[in-house]
Amino acid sequence: MTQNGGADFGALIQGAGRQILNQGGQALLNYGAQALGNIINEVFQKKEAEHKRTLPSIKNYKVLGETRPSSFGPAAYQDFKDIRSRCLSEGRLFEDPEFPATDRSLYYKERLDRPITWLRPGEIANDPQLFVEGYSRFDVQQGELGDCWLLAAVANLTLYRKLFFQVVPDDQSFDEDYAGVFHFRFWQYGRWVDVVIDDRLPTYRGKLLFLHSSERNEFWSALLEKAYAKLHGSYEALKGGSTCEAMEDFTGGVTEMYEMNEPPPNLYTILLKAYERNSLMGCSIEPDPNVLEAETPMGLIRGHAYSVTRVKYVDIETPGRSGKIPLLRLRNPWGNEAEWNGPWSDKSPEWRFIPESEKEELGLTFDDDGEFWMAFKDFSQHFDRLEICNLNPDSLDPEECPEGCTKKWEMSVFEGEWVRGVTAGGCRNYLESFWKNPQYIVTLTDPDEDDEENKCTIIVALMQKNRRSQRHQGLECLTIGFAVYRLPDYGHVPKPLDINFFKYNASVGRSQAFINLREVSARFKFEPGRYVIVPSTFEPNEEGEFLLRVFSEKDNNMTENDEDVGMGDVDDRVKEVLPPEPEPADPVRQFFNRLAGDDGEVDWQELKEILDYAMREEMAMRHGGAYDGGGTTVSPPTEQSCLEQLLCALCTPICKELGVDLQQVAQQNQEQVHLNQPQPQELRGQGFSKDVCRSMIAMLDKDNSGGLGFEEFKSLWIDLRQWRAVFRLYDTEGRGAIPAQNLRDALHSAGYTVNAHVLNVLAHSAVSRETDKRTKTFKGRSSGGEYATFSLDEWLNRTVYS
Repeated sequence: MTQNGGADFGALIQGAGRQILNQGGQALLNYGAQALGNIINEVFQKKEAEHKRTLPSIKNYKVLGETRPSSFGPAAYQDFKDIRSRCLSEGRLFEDPEFPATDRSLYYKERLDRPITWLRPGEIANDPQLFVEGYSRFDVQQGELGDCWLLAAVANLTLYRKLFFQVVPDDQSFDEDYAGVFHFRFWQYGRWVDVVIDDRLPTYRGKLLFLHSSERNEFWSALLEKAYAKLHGSYEALKGGSTCEAMEDFTGGVTEMYEMNEPPPNLYTILLKAYERNSLMGCSIEPDPNVLEAETPMGLIRGHAYSVTRVKYVDIETPGRSGKIPLLRLRNPWGNEAEWNGPWSDKSPEWRFIPESEKEELGLTFDDDGEFWMAFKDFSQHFDRLEICNLNPDSLDPEECPEGCTKKWEMSVFEGEWVRGVTAGGCRNYLESFWKNPQYIVTLTDPDEDDEENKCTIIVALMQKNRRSQRHQGLECLTIGFAVYRLPDYGHVPKPLDINFFKYNASVGRSQAFINLREVSARFKFEPGRYVIVPSTFEPNEEGEFLLRVFSEKDNNMTENDEDVGMGDVDDRVKEVLPPEPEPADPVRQFFNRLAGDDGEVDWQELKEILDYAMREEMAMRHGGAYDGGGTTVSPPTEQSCLEQLLCALCTPICKELGVDLQQVAQQNQEQVHLNQPQPQELRGQGFSKDVCRSMIAMLDKDNSGGLGFEEFKSLWIDLRQWRAVFRLYDTEGRGAIPAQNLRDALHSAGYTVNAHVLNVLAHSAVSRETDKRTKTFKGRSSGGEYATFSLDEWLNRTVYS
């Protein structure tokens, strides 16, 4: 019982009846509030419960960046210009060792029933060219590989010059500097990746087996497909997939999917706005399980991906009325006569009601080219899925945008990670840990143009990174999702939002389901204001990296909702357990003076002796023993090992100048006492290591004398005792370890405010890092001299991550 508690109890004993009644009433009120809170929380818990959806065939659901690994892939960086230069100087054609011309590059499971010959374009056609009379969506013809989803994306890519040459660089040809090597670029997890290939292509009886152009001597599309196959390990890896994923990695945009059996009421408006912003769009019909790419009575192909190439309200004039009708133009990647044969199809009678000027503006042609028009009503009835890829604001040049398509999305992007025990809190079903997930605040200021409700459109997309590339380690796609909350009183809520906020506030938007796909996205319409987005895995403690992107029609401002890195006050509970500072008569000070000698300073060996003495003296007092000067007093070395770990982390930048590898020291100490495993309560202490003592002197030796005076030692000793007291406070089970979920609170108690980045770094600190990596970090921030400039946040991130 505390002193205040004892005084209150004495007052009660003395018969303060009114106080008893008041306290009883207050207790009843508190009980009632708690009960009400539990009821509210139970209601919210049920309302906010997330649902998990797992694709049963996720290993076969091949979407871009999520395909089966193979023995081959662009793991090793290859420089296109360097390879071409070497091949030209040596007079040879490039043969790619990373993706060789063998069956293993074709498939990882299935086998072809015919012999395949790998030929270069010059062996397939006379006068091979990368482009014949430019490029267009009609250059893309499907072969025997089931990758029509990819072809639909490629057809959309040809509509925009800047996008096209971002993926298909124009610094290569079959004429100038030809060396049998080509390269293509694809967007992967927020960055563009350059994929280098040779130009040997799979053929049967002299003809290209897979994607090809309508012109026999044009090869850009076939080479693009090969680069894409290399990116994912094999050609077979491209069988079956999602058009929106391919469009996303051709552009770096954000994708949306709509199931046409439950479309939003404003879907055509969404399509119009997407077209105005040059979004890439695709659609498909569910396949017939009994027939491969079966044709419907209306001329459409099941299980086939189509690209949407135009969205427009078209003027119509009939004898009885005039007005506008919503139409869409679609293209079948087969590029043949397999087209829609219903209303508004080629040469259908409806076109006679369209003015000639309108037909001219539409560029209307009626050829067997796989392209056709249809009414939005028929589109909604006959197609099952719509996919939209919304482009980044800087994806296109204004001059290449079609008339009326000059609007752009506004975009914010953040990268983050879920770390076990620190920032991997799981979904809202796990309330106790949900608040520990990364949090991002989005501020929406202006409503959309011509929006009758004065609301803001926002698209949130959460992508998990690098999961498929780690499948050989047993890592599959995580089940991910997100929730969005309104912040009505931003200035009076904690940073980050704590458990109480999520306990009593419902979300205003969520991903449709938690699902094990590479990316989940959702579109919302919110009133202007501040909102917090919480991305998470479904289960707590699932680790992974992610990319969070937010698109809006008007400006949005996105920030991390977290503490600022800095210094704060030490926890009063820590101050209570700290021993008093050394006095002149204190044994520790006396011991220091005896070792320091006439110069009043101690070197690393003397510092080690003093610290070992001081720690044993304090532990002996704590355990009721005494130090006899011979090192026989026992003390739990787990605390001391933990302290050394912290010192290793904080002193690493200094030690690198001394040639000290503290990580190796930490590993040696852990061989004796494992930090995170239960240990016997009483073990003989090992003392501070030589290298840790040297690093502490280097860190605190302000006058570069090579030793520490008593005031410098006193400062160090206060910090050590403070850290030790914090460790004891949070090592509640006496195991010699602080649970990761308590790390932020422990640092707060020690007087530090840190954000999730620093917490993640601390959680990762057990991972060994090469010393030259830290040196490169220093040099990267140096202007060429002996100094580098870091903010406190950056310093903690780079020095603690040892």
